[in-house]
Amino acid sequence: MNSKDDIAGLAAPLDVLLIESALGPVQRFAPDSSTVRWIGALAKQPASTARRLGAFASEAAKIVAGNSDVAPSKRDRRFSDPAWSSNPLLRRIVQGYLAAGRTADELVASTTLNWRDEQRVRFLVENAVEALSPSNLPLVNPASAKAAIDSAGANLLRGGAQFVKDMSAAPRIPEMVDKSKFEVGGNIASTEGAVVFRNEVFELIQYKPQHDDVYRVPILVVPPTINKFYAIDLAPGRSLIEHAVRQGRQLFCISWRNPDARHADWNFDTYVKAILDALDAVRSITGSETSALAGICSGGILASITAAYLAGIGQLDRISAMVLAVTVIDNEKSGTVSAINNRRLARAAKAMSRRKGYLDGKALAEVFAWLRPGDLIWNYWVNNYLLGKKPPAFDILFWNADTTRMTAGLHADFVDLAIDNTLVKPGALTVLGVPIDLGKIDVDTYVVAGISDHITPWQNCYQTTQLFGGKSRFVLSTSGHIAALVNPPGNPKSSFYVGEETPASAQEWLAKAESTAGSWWGDLSAWLDERAGDRKPAPPALGTPALPALVAAPGTYVFDN
Repeated sequence: MNSKDDIAGLAAPLDVLLIESALGPVQRFAPDSSTVRWIGALAKQPASTARRLGAFASEAAKIVAGNSDVAPSKRDRRFSDPAWSSNPLLRRIVQGYLAAGRTADELVASTTLNWRDEQRVRFLVENAVEALSPSNLPLVNPASAKAAIDSAGANLLRGGAQFVKDMSAAPRIPEMVDKSKFEVGGNIASTEGAVVFRNEVFELIQYKPQHDDVYRVPILVVPPTINKFYAIDLAPGRSLIEHAVRQGRQLFCISWRNPDARHADWNFDTYVKAILDALDAVRSITGSETSALAGICSGGILASITAAYLAGIGQLDRISAMVLAVTVIDNEKSGTVSAINNRRLARAAKAMSRRKGYLDGKALAEVFAWLRPGDLIWNYWVNNYLLGKKPPAFDILFWNADTTRMTAGLHADFVDLAIDNTLVKPGALTVLGVPIDLGKIDVDTYVVAGISDHITPWQNCYQTTQLFGGKSRFVLSTSGHIAALVNPPGNPKSSFYVGEETPASAQEWLAKAESTAGSWWGDLSAWLDERAGDRKPAPPALGTPALPALVAAPGTYVFDN
């Protein structure tokens, strides 16, 4: 999406993901009180409702007679096969489907509902329309019918077997990636480095400098607590970590342990203490009294809490700058389906994870997929089950399928944080005995988001610029959640928006922002250069005698299942 008017049309904040991963996504598809209020609103405006239904009936008559000009968008890949338009019966089926979908959308838009009800109803209707697409039907889909003829039905047999396999265990969604093409530590997460510190919670990886000299101020990266750390160290040439060390950065990255029921009590205190331990190790190894702290998604929330903790104890000078990528701190109206959750569901979700001791990452992957059913469910439904093909080999989806668990304690803390929007209220959250106030973080902050991100809406990411005490720079990548991070230089399609000022309104910022061709990685490098100190000779070896290299990167915790 390259238009400045493009926004995250289907977004889900962290609380939605964490609540529905515990309870399962099915509850979101069931009609509820919002649906009842919508039907009631339609009944209160009978003339308007009848006019739209009458228009649909009139269009349906045209379709049957072959006089309708309804046609799919040229960008709608579901109906790109020429048979959808050349075959009279298929053309009428598609036209009827599109007309019905348009009418359903108009019936939602025509009612005056509050924000929460409108978002709930829209989600239900849009998912129903997506599921009922004729392209999802075996043999009706012309590509499926052709494959059945060419293979004597073998495609459907293969697809049926794959369907049974996929539905037999969580996550019960179509397989999205051919995992056989990737090897962690081989062609994935392959940047050279070593684990230089390990405790029960995490491993700390120091990456090998690729310059004779390096910037004096090191960087510590706090990755998400959901999935493995290597989203920023994918294939060579697509690795943000590789890019950083080539710029002369002294780079360290946390690799979280994949917890189980034994670690149920790990919570914000545990993970903030872990980041502090990592900062201590970085200081010991580099000799620098200060570090730049970078956080991604949920890791960005933890990094922000850690910085506020240091500010609260008078030690913020240990942090020279902050980088926050695809991180939502202010959860006010943070996306389309955030309207679905409430405190009752939050309590039930926390109870579910507490009984198990953790939140299963596979359940999270299932919820994640249903946020974008067209791309992440029905696209693979057609490819895997109707055509009987293997999914493609794509490194981002390989990472996405490499799920981890989240401890019950951390799960509960994140849900409470998002439901109550605690971080925007100075002193409302206490960590390690210290009240947290983001306004006391007066270091400069670089905030990056994705314009089509359906997990961390860019508007909410932008609000971080209003919460911290220092000067913020906001950059908006023209891509989605992980694609915003995997944005190496050289891609002719890459671009980003940047503005020198950060007004209170995200839309005001966007209206004044300038579109810049290329990757935002270069913009970040220039920003870091100004805050990284002078350069010094690169260390001859990784670690120190007191903190020696333990094992080559990507370490051992990354292989925990």
